[in-house]
Amino acid sequence: MLKGLILGIVLGMLLIAGGTYYYFASGHAPVATSAAPIPFERTFARMALHAYLDKLPHPQPQVPADEANLIAGAKVYKEQCAVCHGLPGESKGVVALGMFPSPPLLLHGTGVTDDDAWESYWKVESGIRMTGMPGFKGQLTETQIWQVTVLVKNADKISESVKKELAAGASTPMSMAMPMPASTPGPAKK
Repeated sequence: MLKGLILGIVLGMLLIAGGTYYYFASGHAPVATSAAPIPFERTFARMALHAYLDKLPHPQPQVPADEANLIAGAKVYKEQCAVCHGLPGESKGVVALGMFPSPPLLLHGTGVTDDDAWESYWKVESGIRMTGMPGFKGQLTETQIWQVTVLVKNADKISESVKKELAAGASTPMSMAMPMPASTPGPAKK
């Protein structure tokens, strides 16, 4: 009796594993960003992320949330984050609209102001698999990562000078943002 129960459990597990493998290997799983998510995809991804984060150390920000660091964070945010996470007063851009899962607008509403700073730091430093969120370790300094972290942590209470920094150049037409090539002399006349 016990032998049959164990055999049934093992065969059931093998059947589930085989069915899951077949589902993905045969091309039935949605892979396009516009496709509907797999059942429980968001739930399992969120569960895995938070279970992993709970095991990590929880350091305090290494920079104070003062005006200088918030302005420096705004500069980094504009250069590295705004293309996906947007700027104040602007809707999602074409890059963000084409992503799944859709990146949150970090400077609208609560964003991630309710997250602990160390959690946002980890997400910026390490990235998050299968979300489009890249890791910036090695691309940004630790100080820059903390500066952008304190910016998004305090996004609901940033000063006018930080808002101005975020807005500076935000709507610059491409023709103004790109330097014009030096005029070349015309062909020499003979």
